[in-house]
Amino acid sequence: MTSKIALLQANPIVGDIGGNAEMICDLAEIAAEAGASFAVTTELAISGYPPRDLLLQSDFVNECHNVASALETEIPVLVGTPVPPHTDRSLPGNGVVRAGDSVREVTRKQLLPTYDVFDEARYFEADERPGIARTIAGLDIGVTICEDAWQHCGATPNDYESDPIAQIVEWGRQGVVLDATVNLSASPYHANKSGIRIAVARSAASSLNHPFLLANQVGGNDDLLFDGRSIIAWPDGTVVIGPAWSQGVLLTDLSDPKACTWIGEGEIRILKPDEDLEEDEGDLLDAIIIGLSDYCMKSGISKIVLGMSGGIDSALAACVASAAVGAQNVTGISMPSKHSSQHSIDDAKATAEALGLDFSIQPITDLHDASELALRGILEGGHPVAGENLQARLRGLIVMAHANAHGAMAIATGNKSELGQGYCTLYGDMAGGYAPLGDLYKMEVYALARLFNERMGVEAVTESTLTKPPSAELAPDQKDEDSLPPYPILDEILRLHIEDGLDATQITAKGHDKKTVKEVLTRLAKNEHKRWQMPPAPRVSKRAFGQGWRQPLAARHDWRQ
Repeated sequence: MTSKIALLQANPIVGDIGGNAEMICDLAEIAAEAGASFAVTTELAISGYPPRDLLLQSDFVNECHNVASALETEIPVLVGTPVPPHTDRSLPGNGVVRAGDSVREVTRKQLLPTYDVFDEARYFEADERPGIARTIAGLDIGVTICEDAWQHCGATPNDYESDPIAQIVEWGRQGVVLDATVNLSASPYHANKSGIRIAVARSAASSLNHPFLLANQVGGNDDLLFDGRSIIAWPDGTVVIGPAWSQGVLLTDLSDPKACTWIGEGEIRILKPDEDLEEDEGDLLDAIIIGLSDYCMKSGISKIVLGMSGGIDSALAACVASAAVGAQNVTGISMPSKHSSQHSIDDAKATAEALGLDFSIQPITDLHDASELALRGILEGGHPVAGENLQARLRGLIVMAHANAHGAMAIATGNKSELGQGYCTLYGDMAGGYAPLGDLYKMEVYALARLFNERMGVEAVTESTLTKPPSAELAPDQKDEDSLPPYPILDEILRLHIEDGLDATQITAKGHDKKTVKEVLTRLAKNEHKRWQMPPAPRVSKRAFGQGWRQPLAARHDWRQ
């Protein structure tokens, strides 16, 4: 009897039920040809994850379930899919059906996360126990879904009343002998998360005293990214990890970790019991490229346009766009004003030429002068920022005109540090359908620009761009540090508050200037309205603006003291 199990590390498109079904069948066929006994998909592979409010449509849930149950595959497949409610008054389930064999529902997800980007209790009814797929290709297999495995090692902030892994362990004490336990996952990516996922798998395998297999989704869906890195863990702590950012099949030999193979781009990693996965410095760059690439591919977008100021943000955004959709599909527009420096125009042009983008220069001085004249009665005596913002909005006008005229998507080039301080213009540089750098702090932008240059082997982002003082160039001799703290300090204050949840007193206790901390957190709170209107951005940090950051607008709570 063979003991080979295939983990189908898939990149589904949300809502594309037929296309996702075809993808599963294709991967299962590859697995069968490689000698697999049966296969396991990722969580909700039929619907794509996260399907969000599509789950509130009963016809969508029913179609997913029917298609998953009717899959014709050469080997049995445990398929992740929404399943219909038990009664007219209950919610659907996040379930697993058994296809290509004696078709039946195997289990439904037991633990429904409601923290960070998750809101699963809105959509699903929780099950009361994990499942078992008995005699599937001659094996008895425990079946869990994503969060079901995280409670056991304390890796979730939720404190659930039950522990599915512990329940399977208890079954073993009662004589239920399993060959392995599988987990169908759609575990979103953020920096340093792969180590946590490995700890989850090791904890489960150790307690279960048999191999634990986790099939994880790959690719981007809207703002969420999934890095793949499917895992097989053995009770002694040995771990096999599939590649990141690649669709394929991880073929598992339960008896020998060294016999595991990967079919697809990339290579597997084998970690010894006392070995951890080292963080890949290129992960962030890969993540934001995949995020933009999949957003365009899954939305039917083939062309991108962006404003190129000669600054670091637009330079990296242009690099990411060229890698995501091909340089031949990217247009960069330099829009100098009377305050723009020649070196900024030259830097933007150099980046475009190095990447091979379509590039044009569209000065805005005449438009700016005409706008100031037309709006003179409004602007005179008003706040000077109103006049400065005219330039950003005129640039937004030009970029959006190009996007509309040529069937392209405009991308916004702002980063998390600027968005966190409101150092951006509504209906100006924030205009666009996607913000590829929206969850990168400013210093991360610099680091990734240098890394992109290393990968290309050419100076796509010029040394001048990398070394000159950051400036929006909306006024004479303007510098970002005229309005903001130095970016290394700003980034750390924002990270401590947004991601670590520290207040002003706690951040000051870590050595930061009290006045600076309060100014940063005040600006963060006062500019929440801008973040409600920002384009979607690929989530790469522990806590990003968007679904995981739900702050009120009309509020008076002062948490800055």
